[in-house]
Amino acid sequence: MGKKQSLRRQFILRMFIILLSITVITGIIQVYYLNKQVSENVEREASMIGNSIEQGIVETDMAARAIERQIDYKLEVITNQISEQLPDSVDAITTEQLIQLRDQTNIAGIDIFSYDEENIVSVTKSTEPDEIGFTLKGVNDAYYATFVEILEGNIPDLQDQVSYQNGNTLVFYTAQSGSREEPKFFKYGYQKEPGTDYFISTFIEANEVNQFTQEVGPESWIDKVSSEHEYAKEIAVLDPKVFADPSLAEKMYPPLQKVIYGQYSLKTDEEILIGMVENPEKVTRIDSHDGEKIYKMFMPLEDGRVIYVAMDYEKMIAPFKKYSLILIAFGIASLVVLFIAAARFFNKIYNNIAQIIAQIISHEKGDFTVRSDVHDKGELGQLSTTANKMADTLNHVLSETREQAVKTERHAYLLESEANNSVEKVYSMSMEATADSRDSMDEINHIINQIEELLQNDNAKDQDIRAKIADIHALIQKNSNTTTEMTITLSDVLKSLQGQSTSLSDISKKLLKNLEQFELDEKQESKKVL
Repeated sequence: MGKKQSLRRQFILRMFIILLSITVITGIIQVYYLNKQVSENVEREASMIGNSIEQGIVETDMAARAIERQIDYKLEVITNQISEQLPDSVDAITTEQLIQLRDQTNIAGIDIFSYDEENIVSVTKSTEPDEIGFTLKGVNDAYYATFVEILEGNIPDLQDQVSYQNGNTLVFYTAQSGSREEPKFFKYGYQKEPGTDYFISTFIEANEVNQFTQEVGPESWIDKVSSEHEYAKEIAVLDPKVFADPSLAEKMYPPLQKVIYGQYSLKTDEEILIGMVENPEKVTRIDSHDGEKIYKMFMPLEDGRVIYVAMDYEKMIAPFKKYSLILIAFGIASLVVLFIAAARFFNKIYNNIAQIIAQIISHEKGDFTVRSDVHDKGELGQLSTTANKMADTLNHVLSETREQAVKTERHAYLLESEANNSVEKVYSMSMEATADSRDSMDEINHIINQIEELLQNDNAKDQDIRAKIADIHALIQKNSNTTTEMTITLSDVLKSLQGQSTSLSDISKKLLKNLEQFELDEKQESKKVL
């Protein structure tokens, strides 16, 4: 049989287990939801930066597109003017003529594309000597095929690929020149007039578009966001196609590069970028760089580009960790306060219960003078009052019983004494009365015998007298026997009464002895259980 535990110990142990369980469970739940909240907040912060960059790109593209469209219209008009003044055959075109037209229209230069001696579409006449012999064959075969179609007079529909197209005029997007050492940006316009064996390419400098993009475009916007956002490590706009095929960065047109805008130095995600070419979905991950945790987000744009945001994960979650520790600390403190308050409250209840238990144990041992003093307005106070009343009732009943037992013993003793005296007296009186009765009977019998002797006649009268005398003799004998029997019976009754009084005295003594084990307060002044 196991060792018994007090109610206080059981309560404290169970309360401790329950509070510990609540602390662990709530801690796990808080950590779970906190981590979830941290992840959502980090993703929200990164998404806000990404959306801001995307908005900047959209706004810059719209503004740059508006500027570029004005340049497209201008280049179309200039190209039409030049085409009208050139002959139909490429052989009839002179360099001096092209230079003169260039100066008149105030453009950067004019190229004439036609088949060269090797039957390759290339620049055969130009205002710029460095442009002679330039071809896209082997550089960008797709665009070279387009140039062949233009030269053949089959101008394709390139509305989705060029900056502007109107009839036989094509204007490409602003691009960096591939034939010049220093980086310059040009707008190239192409036009094929019917009946000619060439098509012309006019180009003007479009640095203003590039300068606008540099000043208020994504690059400047990325720098601004990076400097203002304390968690941002680096932000960039990437081209996944170049990561998948690095050779695209070597082609002249369109000008492609891995990092379009911003900075991308924490390179551990090329597989993700390559995968986004076929599956353009937002990807988030946490990497470690030089012992620091970096949160990265790759958000694809509709045009295939990807906004990349890297943030200091440890710095971002620091406030949440602090908040979590404060929350957990307050939670534990609240549970500790609750535990102390509950323990103190139960301790008071336990002390009151202990008083009542001590009182009942005292009653069990026969001490009915003990009382409990519980000052409680609830059930324990009522139980204490009831127990005290029960003790008073038992004390009163047992006191009365002891008094009655004492009286019974006293009466039994007196009865026994009187019975002893009475038996002897009655026995003596009975013996004397019996002896006197027998003596009287003997005298009467003697007289009757003498009378019977005198009445020896046989006459009827004498016989009647003798019969009567015989009856008197029998009656006297009977009374004598009855007196003797009464004397004996009375003696037996007195002896029985003497035995009963003795037995009653023994019972009274035994009852008093049993009552001696109870401690009673005759004055009803009880002791209090502390």
